[in-house]
Amino acid sequence: MDTQAIIYAIVSIGGLGIVFGAILGYASKIFAVDEDPRIGQVQECLPGANCGGCGFPGCGGLAKAIVEGKAPVNKCAPGGAAAAAKIAAVMGVVAEEKEPEVAFVKCGGTCEKAQNKYEYDGIDDCIMASQLAGNSSKACAYGCMGLGSCVKACQFGAIKIENGVAVIDPEVCVACGKCVSTCPKHIIEIVPKKKKVKVQCSSKDMGKAVMSVCSAGCIGCKICEKTCKFDAIHVIDNIAVIDYDKCKNCGMCANKCPKKVITGYRVEAPKPAAPAAPAAEAPKAEAALASEAPKAEETKAE
Repeated sequence: MDTQAIIYAIVSIGGLGIVFGAILGYASKIFAVDEDPRIGQVQECLPGANCGGCGFPGCGGLAKAIVEGKAPVNKCAPGGAAAAAKIAAVMGVVAEEKEPEVAFVKCGGTCEKAQNKYEYDGIDDCIMASQLAGNSSKACAYGCMGLGSCVKACQFGAIKIENGVAVIDPEVCVACGKCVSTCPKHIIEIVPKKKKVKVQCSSKDMGKAVMSVCSAGCIGCKICEKTCKFDAIHVIDNIAVIDYDKCKNCGMCANKCPKKVITGYRVEAPKPAAPAAPAAEAPKAEAALASEAPKAEETKAE
C-alpha cells in the first residue's frame, strides 16, 4: 500500500468523524431537555450518602423527586433538620418539623436465651444463610440471625452484633432505613427516638411454643394490654404491638411484663420515710412536771 492511499484513508476517516460529530452536536441541541436548575441546588443540600433509604436512586434521584413534588423536603433522614431547612429555602417552602426517629431490632434472643437447631458454619451473611433449610440456625424462626447483613448495609456504623443479636446505637443511627430493607427476617423497624418503650420480640407463635425456644420471647399474656391506661398496646397475632401515637412513655407495661420483653422499665422513686415520732420528748416532759410538783406543795404550805 502506497503512502498516498494511507493519507487518503486517514483523511477520509477524520472527515467522517468531523461530520458525525457535527451531526451529534446539532442533535443534542435539538433534542436537549431543559433541567430545572433547582435539582442541582437541592442535591448540593443533601449529604451525598446515596444510601437509598429515601426510596429513590441516590441523592440525585431524591433531589429530582423533591423538585417535581414527589417527595417532601424533609425526606432525607441522614441530612436531618439541617438539610431539610436548606432544601426548603431552595424550594421556597417551609420545612415541617419531623420527629427524630431511630431503628430498633425487635429481638432479645441472645446466645444465652435463644436455642439453636444446629451449628451454623458458613458465610457471615443473614440473607445467604436464610436460604438454608429451616430458614435459620436459631430455633426461633422469627429471631435475629446475628450474621451481620444489617451491619454491612449501614453506612454510618450504627449497628454491631452483640452476643448473637444486632444492636443499634441510637446516638449514631440516622434512621435511613437501609437496615430495615436489608434484614431478611424483617425484625428491624423505625420508631420515634424519644419513645423508650419498645417490644423486643417478633415471634407470632403461641406462648408455650415461644418459651420452648427462647426465654426472652413475648408469650402474648396481655398483661401489658390490661395495664396500659392509654390503650396504647395490644396483643396482635400473639405479639404485643405499641401504638406510638397513644403511648405516653410511662413504662408501666414494661414494669408489669412477666418476661421483661418490653424495654423502658420505669424505676419507682423510693417513698420518703415518715418522720419519727418524738418519743424521747415525753419522758423529759414527765420528769419536768414531777420536779415541779414538790415546789408547788411547798408554796401552798407557806
